[in-house]
This record gives sequence, C-alpha cells and structure tokens, in this order.
Amino acid sequence: MGKKDVISKEILKNIARDISKHILHIDIKDDMEIINQEFTRVESRESDLLFQNGDEIVHIEIQNNHHSQMHLRMCRYYTDILFLYEEYKVSQYMVYIGKEKCYMKSQIQRDKMNYSYDIIDMRDIACEELLESNDPSAIALSILCDFKGEDKQTVINKILRKLRELNDDNAFEKYLEIVNLYSTNRGLEENVKQGVEMLTVDIEKTPFYQIGVEQGIEKGIFDTAIIMIEKFHLSIDDIVKELNIKKEELVEYMKQKKLK
Repeated sequence: MGKKDVISKEILKNIARDISKHILHIDIKDDMEIINQEFTRVESRESDLLFQNGDEIVHIEIQNNHHSQMHLRMCRYYTDILFLYEEYKVSQYMVYIGKEKCYMKSQIQRDKMNYSYDIIDMRDIACEELLESNDPSAIALSILCDFKGEDKQTVINKILRKLRELNDDNAFEKYLEIVNLYSTNRGLEENVKQGVEMLTVDIEKTPFYQIGVEQGIEKGIFDTAIIMIEKFHLSIDDIVKELNIKKEELVEYMKQKKLK
C-alpha cells in the first residue's frame, strides 16, 4: 500500500468501515453519524474514521508501517475527542496491516497518567474466519490475515474465486481493486496477478483437456487435472468438479504417478 498519506481518505474510511464490521463487529449503519472532524493544534490531523455509536465514540486508525510515537498520537486524538464529546465513552482502535511484526506501544503509564488503546494486528486473525463469509468485503479483507501455513497462491485463488462467484462483473472489478491494494501490504501482488490469470482460463478449452477428450482416454484427463493443479494451484475438489471425475480415482492415479 506504500505510505498511508498517498491513499485517499475515502479509501481509508472504507477500509476502516470494513474492519469495524468484520473485525470489531460494529456495523456502521447508513443512519449512524460519521464525524468528519479535523483536529488542529500545531499541525492539521484528520482521523481515519470517527463515528458515534449510541453513547460511544469509536475512533479507528489504519496503520501500515511502524510509528515510534503512535501511542502519543493516539493519546492526542483521545484528548481532542474528549474536548468535543466528554460525556461519551471513547473507544480507540489502531488496526495494523503492515508486513512486519507490530511492536508499537499501546499505552502510556507515567507520572499520574494511565492511558491505553487497542491494537489489532490483522496478521493475528485467521484468514479462514473471513473467507468463510459470503460478504465480499470480508473476503477481500481476508488477504491481510494469517494464512496458517497454507500455500499463498492457493489462498489467493480461493479469495478471487469466491469474489468472482459472489459478484457481477462490475462489483468483481471493484473488489479486485481492493484486493490489489491490500496485496501490496503483504507482498502478494504477483500471486494476485497469477490468480486473476487462472480465473480467465477456461479449463475445457485448454489443449491438455481437448487432447484427453478427443482421445477418450481417462489417463489424459487425469494428466490434465495434475497439470492444472500444479500450474494454477487449483484444489483437487475444484478440479474434479470441473472435469467431472471421481476424486478418489484422481488421488489414486496421482499416487501411482509418484511411484513410477
């Protein structure tokens, strides 16, 4: 994603909204008041997302790199918010979406001061939790989460395939832009590119498939399946569905190939 200040505030607010809904489980309704407040002292600062949720003010910051004084910045936001909304409860979340391990401080304890805010590191959240959703914004967000050791290309393919299944062309293009944006924070740009190429492949039009069908040889179809699995990182379940073959027969054939 690069430096945060090159991203439009509208994009940041949309990211913060999605995180609020799927990670904090606070769904920002259309009639919920979004507070567009610019705080000014020596410098001008605008929060990524600030909104009123009943008797609570929720403040969300998105951070994709480390800031040694983030705890001080968040504290300044807190006092600025209190000046305007002292009678409300104030909840603050800094959501970290960077590549490296998060080591920013989340509290200030000194003199007579005891201040803290919540840090949410997206890498601590299991990708599968969001990928199981049928909400495209949650699925797109899953690329920032923990893949739990699963092959990166396989996960990216799952994300793109599910987004394709849930959306029409225009909506899919929109979510593809979001996934591309998120991918830069994980160094997954090439994986997304390859995943998109995989989606454009019509398996039944590939030369490998046509050879197998024309010859009427079961072996040819199984070889096609293996090629598609290895080249495009498709899952066995997806392949057997596309080629209309039995999973157990394909697995057995793959075992026999390895023994030769």
